[in-house]
Amino acid sequence: MNAPLPSTLRFDIQGLAKAIAHCHASDALRCQLSQPNWEILASYMQPFALNSGQVLMEQGAQDRTLYFIESGTLSVHYQDEKSRVRMAMVGAGSVVGEGAFFSHMPRSATVQASTACKLWCLTATRFLELANRHSPIALELTMAMGAVMAKRLYNRPKRVAVT
Repeated sequence: MNAPLPSTLRFDIQGLAKAIAHCHASDALRCQLSQPNWEILASYMQPFALNSGQVLMEQGAQDRTLYFIESGTLSVHYQDEKSRVRMAMVGAGSVVGEGAFFSHMPRSATVQASTACKLWCLTATRFLELANRHSPIALELTMAMGAVMAKRLYNRPKRVAVT
């Protein structure tokens, strides 16, 4: 899943914060966190890279990890029982994985990198630790992710992106 990180690739939570602040997509993650709060959040997340074509998650997988996109583009593919495929694109400043995170159900789609991506992941266990220690940050994330999911569910072409 994770790509080896080139020596020139550096991760800084402020890169993710800037991507979120500058994203104008309809399903952008709208977090109102201060710089110190971003630093706290970073201590609960793991940064990693994906190369173009690498799969992030598989439809049907039992996983509740959230993925925040700092840079790059992910394609989301859903295949129904009649083998019809629906697709959505999700870019920097957004999140994937909120559907399984909230529902505790299997992944509803397959997600792979369309371009090289820098991502940050937050597991359900680490989120619970964050909620116990820094509840205002966890509440802000929960509200922002709920808004992303609601916007995607309302927009028929973006529904597939609720993973």
